[in-house]
Amino acid sequence: MFSLLSGKFPNLLFPIEVQHIAKSKHTSDSGVYDTEGRFVSSKFEEIFHKHSNTNANALTADELSSLMKANRVPKDYKGWVASYTEWKILYILCKDKNGLLHKDTVRAVFDGSLFEHLEQEIARKKE
Repeated sequence: MFSLLSGKFPNLLFPIEVQHIAKSKHTSDSGVYDTEGRFVSSKFEEIFHKHSNTNANALTADELSSLMKANRVPKDYKGWVASYTEWKILYILCKDKNGLLHKDTVRAVFDGSLFEHLEQEIARKKE
């Protein structure tokens, strides 16, 4: 799937940059990055075409669960945990007041700009 700690956000243990995303791929992921670490736009769009039934540009908690189940590789428990952890943390941190995880937010994770967007949002709220 993706690493929630991608982009420019510093991690005290190990920095992961989008340009090196292939190194953090795991099984049971969304397939949005290929084995070379390249973003696959069609796979990203597929997430929302297949799983966003309530709102075409967002995922509910139930739709997110459906996505994770659909991407599971049989008996790949480590991959399941990695995927679950990444998606659930993203959902908890970034869902809106209606419980929707928006497509723009998910794209920001994949392109590495999520934390910049969150920082800008916090700054706007302080004004």
